[in-house]
Amino acid sequence: MAVSLREYRARIKSTESMKKITRAMELIAASRIIKAQQRAQAAAPYARELTRAVSALVTYSNVDHALTTEPESPDRAAVLIVTSDRGLAGAYSSNVLKEAERLIEKLRAEGKAVDAYVTGRKGEAYFHFRQRPVTQAWTGFSDQPTYDVAADIGSTLIAAFLAGEQEDNATEQAPAVDEVHVVYTRFKSMLNQEPAAVRLLPLEVVEGEEPPEPDDLLPLYEFEPSPVEVLDTLLPRYVQSRIYFALLQAAASELAARQSAMKSATDNADELIKKYTRIANQARQAGITQEISEIVGGVNALADAQAGSE
Repeated sequence: MAVSLREYRARIKSTESMKKITRAMELIAASRIIKAQQRAQAAAPYARELTRAVSALVTYSNVDHALTTEPESPDRAAVLIVTSDRGLAGAYSSNVLKEAERLIEKLRAEGKAVDAYVTGRKGEAYFHFRQRPVTQAWTGFSDQPTYDVAADIGSTLIAAFLAGEQEDNATEQAPAVDEVHVVYTRFKSMLNQEPAAVRLLPLEVVEGEEPPEPDDLLPLYEFEPSPVEVLDTLLPRYVQSRIYFALLQAAASELAARQSAMKSATDNADELIKKYTRIANQARQAGITQEISEIVGGVNALADAQAGSE
């Protein structure tokens, strides 16, 4: 019983150490979620006004642009998959990858070849383990994305989309595609994050999820030097802002998922410590009872031996 008791005490000690780690990670994730939400809220006004400007420009200029033109027979699509760089976030990355697999199967069923673009080490490892090609990957920023990274991703995807019409932009890293999709995790609340797949290109300008007010009219603009050149400047920035918004949403979702997973791990560690403590006490009590029984049995045997000798 002594060896078994030592084993249980060692397990209790190791579980308490793991509990400290999971609790610390839970608190770190909780503190970073607030910052991630603040960054998303700070980026919202810029994205909203840029959307209004692009909407007004497309509505009033009647100019066709390469980024808004539907291809006649699309046969190749690019899918940007936003995953995490680190684990210990529950099913966060696996849910995004499942949604991406569903989208890829749908696109292939439509007769389109698919090029995978990945952010996050989890997504990169997922495709590498399955020996599936990744056109380009970006890592190291999943919980704290920056606009520079979003601009780089947006420029790469735009170059891939325009490569069909502008052969000079075609490179090995950015083959020509007819559609661009992005799969990310939409942050709804601390307890609810769901993967979402949206088509990024050809561009579909939207005013947002909330319906506009009846008197909320689009602003009128004077275009200098021309609507085409203004669109050439605004539309890439609009695409980059949508990618940045997706990265911010994914970062908040990752931190919320990590906090929830670490809280569950901490609670499980508490239950495990209680279980091991109870079993250790039972083993200790059983050992004491056995020792007392052995002592009593020895005393009785000694008394019987002395009585027989007399």
